[in-house]
Amino acid sequence: MIDQSVVADFAALKQRGLKLDMSRGKPAPEQLALSAGLLGALEDARAADGTDARNYGGVLGLPEARALFGSLLDLPASQVVVDGNSSLALMHDTIVFALLYGVAGHPNARWSAGSSGGAVGSSIAFLCPVPGYDRHFSICEALGIRMINVPLTAGGPDLEVVSRLVADDPSIKGMWCVPKYSNPSGTIYAEDVVRGLAELRTAAPDFRILWDDAYRMHHLTERKHEVPSLLDACTRAGNPDRAIVFASTSKITFAGAGVAALAASPANVAWWQSHVSVRTIGADKINQLRHVRYLRDRAHVEGLMDRHRALLKPKFDAVEQEFSSQLSGLSGVSWSRPHGGYFVDLVTPPGLAKRTVALAQEAGITLTPAGAAFPYGKDPDDAHIRIAPSFPSLDEITLAARGVALALKVAISERVAHV
Repeated sequence: MIDQSVVADFAALKQRGLKLDMSRGKPAPEQLALSAGLLGALEDARAADGTDARNYGGVLGLPEARALFGSLLDLPASQVVVDGNSSLALMHDTIVFALLYGVAGHPNARWSAGSSGGAVGSSIAFLCPVPGYDRHFSICEALGIRMINVPLTAGGPDLEVVSRLVADDPSIKGMWCVPKYSNPSGTIYAEDVVRGLAELRTAAPDFRILWDDAYRMHHLTERKHEVPSLLDACTRAGNPDRAIVFASTSKITFAGAGVAALAASPANVAWWQSHVSVRTIGADKINQLRHVRYLRDRAHVEGLMDRHRALLKPKFDAVEQEFSSQLSGLSGVSWSRPHGGYFVDLVTPPGLAKRTVALAQEAGITLTPAGAAFPYGKDPDDAHIRIAPSFPSLDEITLAARGVALALKVAISERVAHV
């Protein structure tokens, strides 16, 4: 029968008329305020080499901006491109360029070749570790690229599955990866997984790994976890052009007005330059210059991220406390305890994620749709809910986590009542 005490607690919550949005991993206003000095960081527009940042030119980015990202990514500045405010846009363009022109070393092998009247990428596929980042999947879906689910283990994508798939199928051209504090699971890729990805034997000679290092600096504990460089591993494995790395300051400074970067082999950088030069005469060098002057160096960035952590960690602790209090011991229920990043992955008993999200919405708590962490929005088990604690206030996130937990308990109680 239905647990009436749970129903009563949930009904009382609904009476509060909440309006809490946990649908995206947005920085809170207090986090954005940490970089208020960025707005006044530019007294003149001359870059270190004399470039007038107000004018055209510089499709690879200002030298000092490339050097800054190089220091953050532990790479030479020559292997870094700085362009625009969104790493997602760079990922999108990378795939579009590959579809239209082929990749470095394979200019006569457009990824779109062979499409017959369907979507531009309908003849190719990408591997998608799941649960994963919904916007990665949206790019593939929009471009007609077939997506193949790959299980995400505690140390990264299941290498046995990945190896088997890429070895025999030349249509598999790429793979998404979020190597540190993955969205939404918080997974940290293990050294053997990074090495295994670099050494993969692929049927497609133009196979690429899109390495979204979005949370590289975004620690939630004092330990700063490190993931080995995929670019270095690929070079050692004889596949120097396999990996393309993406990063940005979107959750370091201003989410909507940061700076994005792409890092890759010299051949891939030259490939990017040849195609992006058609799209633009130069990126926003004013924004690059003010970021360089405000952020200065890696040590200053790490100090800024410590201040972000001081604001974020209490919110993640509140989610942990509420889930532990409400959900511990419930069969089939678990949740991630991330060491960094922006999300918690709440796992429900199979078939209850959508119902839990709907119940939470009834209580005024907006969550990312159930299934969003899977290609095509289809979680085969209907079991994963992405929790984004960053944007609400601490009091709000505490209440929201309690509400989500109660919603799940109601969903479980409903199922038991109908068995």
